[in-house]
Amino acid sequence: MSTSFMPSRFSPHLPRLGRIERYVLIQQLRSLGVALAVIAALVMLIDFVEVSRGVGSAQDLSAVRIFGLVLMKSPSVIVQLLPFVFLFGTLAAFIGLNRRSELVAMRAAGVSAWRFVLPAAGMAFVLGILTVTVLGPLAASGDAMWQRERARISGATLGADSQEAIWLREGDDQRQMIIRSARQDRANARLLDVSFFIYTTGADGGRTFSERIDAQSATLNAGRWRLTNATGAQIGQKAVTYSTLDLPSSLADKEAFERFARPQSTPFWSLPNQIQRIENAGFTSTAYRLRLQQLLATPLVFAAMSILAAAFSLRLMRLGDLAKMSVSAVVLGFAFFFLNQFSSAMGSAEVVAPFVAAWLPPVLTALAAFTLLFYTEDG
Repeated sequence: MSTSFMPSRFSPHLPRLGRIERYVLIQQLRSLGVALAVIAALVMLIDFVEVSRGVGSAQDLSAVRIFGLVLMKSPSVIVQLLPFVFLFGTLAAFIGLNRRSELVAMRAAGVSAWRFVLPAAGMAFVLGILTVTVLGPLAASGDAMWQRERARISGATLGADSQEAIWLREGDDQRQMIIRSARQDRANARLLDVSFFIYTTGADGGRTFSERIDAQSATLNAGRWRLTNATGAQIGQKAVTYSTLDLPSSLADKEAFERFARPQSTPFWSLPNQIQRIENAGFTSTAYRLRLQQLLATPLVFAAMSILAAAFSLRLMRLGDLAKMSVSAVVLGFAFFFLNQFSSAMGSAEVVAPFVAAWLPPVLTALAAFTLLFYTEDG
């Protein structure tokens, strides 16, 4: 009879625990939605004022047009602030459960805190994956559109020619070219007042400067640079003047007139190819590698923030100090933000490896959250 009694004794608890977990997750989702709405509204309000005073005042744009630009610009900022959404949202959800004495009832029924904290962290982890793979690329595309629109509006204000110098690098195993253009003619897709610094690669892999060519303009088409009114000089030889001169090129036509997208404007799925392109062009890809590692660590960040907030909420039940523990959770959240910014700066400056700079803050936050939860739950 013991065998038949055991299932009848314990089977009623299994559905009840499932309902408890689902109930806690629903409460967390509601609080996350409220926190997201509040943070998104604040970000969009700030961006609306910024765009109105900046780009909007230069072109006298309408409110509808400015709001459209805000819709392009704000999502990338909101995605960066999502860790605070999970911190504040989870904290509000568990504080609400605590105020209604629902956490007390769960614990009195023998339900371990791990049974509803870990599902909440798991949901945050899954939402982090969706953010990186779906929402993040959409926000990055919006940010890229915002950058292009701002450049177009600013270009219409300043004129057709861009007065900012452009640097390019291209080549192969035998030859490398560094290209500097004083300004750019966007209307005719030309580089103006351009200089080509040509280096040859020796058998030992070292590069030796061999020639400089200055030209009035350079146009890239069909895999070659067409230089007009050019003057070239090799080492130890007299300068030679050319009315037109063609140089082979490995760049696509648009690469001469478009900068590499910012790391924040590059979608997650495009980052590996972007890193390869930048390295093939001879530039450093540290910022893009750092961005890739930070995106990969995002699910861990969301889960760590959820565990941290839940752990502080559990202590509220025993200590009864709501204000003190809530402030402590917020302070730790901002401490993580500043640690992440500091670590990113160190990674961008190549003081530490991008992998370490991206993963150290979330790992430390997760360890702190688990430590607090172990101490609260198991003493």
